[in-house]
Amino acid sequence: MFSKKIFDHSKPFIFLLILFPSILWVYQFINGNLGVNPIERIMDEFGLMALRLIILTLVISSIAHIKAFKSITTFRRMIGLFAFYYVSLHFSTYIFLDHFLDLQFIIKDIIKRPFITFGFISFLFLIPLAVTSTNSMVKKLGFNLWKKLHYLIYPAAILSSMHFYMLVRANKSEPAIYMGIIILLLLYRVFKKITPRQLAR
Repeated sequence: MFSKKIFDHSKPFIFLLILFPSILWVYQFINGNLGVNPIERIMDEFGLMALRLIILTLVISSIAHIKAFKSITTFRRMIGLFAFYYVSLHFSTYIFLDHFLDLQFIIKDIIKRPFITFGFISFLFLIPLAVTSTNSMVKKLGFNLWKKLHYLIYPAAILSSMHFYMLVRANKSEPAIYMGIIILLLLYRVFKKITPRQLAR
């Protein structure tokens, strides 16, 4: 069994490991080392990292059902907040660098292009999760309400993967794999919720 102490001690390393790519990409962007379309490249990198971290939080939630790995949940909040951090960087790049805060165009773009609509709705779903991530908010909302609210991670994950799938024009194998993982994790969660009820009958 992995103790909570082991996971707690590794937190600073995991924090730096997840933070480092954003610093590297910003450094490369400033120095012009992100290819011919640096804005699109850094925006894609931020978005892809966000999606991977969202999936990782779902994986952690599922692994935590295994008794030996229960303490791995100590990472979940930090990784979830990092997912929001990268989503915010992704969205900010789209707003400020790609479209120079042209709100009229941005609103039309969100409405007109479905993959941007999905990405924007996913971002909106993640905001309340980030806002209510503290222990004080859990107490204020009550654990049951807080837990139900945090189920928004699943539609956010599905919409994010659809956003990525529709964005990719050529080889769609990677976004398809991510979508498949999310669906499997969602089905596992539904199975875990339904099974105890059936056994209780």
